[in-house]
Amino acid sequence: MLTAVEVETAPNPVRSVIWLHGLGADGHDFEPAVPCLHRPGGPALRFVFPHAPVRPVTLNGGLPMRAWYDIAALNRQAPQDETGIRAADASIRALIARENERGVATAQIVLAGFSQGGAMALYTGTRLPEKLAGVIGLSCYNLLAASFAVERQAANQHTPFLMAHGTQDPVVAPELGAEARAQLTAAGYTVEWHSFPMAHSVCAEELAVIAAFLAKVL
Repeated sequence: MLTAVEVETAPNPVRSVIWLHGLGADGHDFEPAVPCLHRPGGPALRFVFPHAPVRPVTLNGGLPMRAWYDIAALNRQAPQDETGIRAADASIRALIARENERGVATAQIVLAGFSQGGAMALYTGTRLPEKLAGVIGLSCYNLLAASFAVERQAANQHTPFLMAHGTQDPVVAPELGAEARAQLTAAGYTVEWHSFPMAHSVCAEELAVIAAFLAKVL
């Protein structure tokens, strides 16, 4: 089981948000955003910010850092770390199961992530055989797109998806985010899409959009 930072907005929550950080960050990365994401008077939420394992990352010269999977390069031609992606998927499913054990139904869980974490949120969210409350993918892209059609599950076909991307992102090209959105919408998923004039980051306007999405689906 992955270790995680946890923030509860009130005692005894029965709704959760599992938020996956980006490459080289950790579970503390989005912890300060919780006050912006939970509206006053809203239901009690448990925010779970897991730490990815530390592993060498090819993109960064083999330097060990927290990563959900290895990355060779951020382009369409680069090979993808299928073994690492599937291992991360298993770890995320274990986190969902732990929330179930703590009294939170899968249908009351939002799976969210930024960059590499957002890519994993889309990957697990479409392949999970249990319905989620929602899926959020920020500044991210599709993983193992070639297997999407045969591996995706019907459970989250009608689950709301939220995606957002910076128009000036120099790390994950906006075109990669647009391609991920296009693949989802072509497969019949409902995707709420937002773009912001920013780089590979988040902004106050984006946090407000996420807060509204969480209030709607939870």
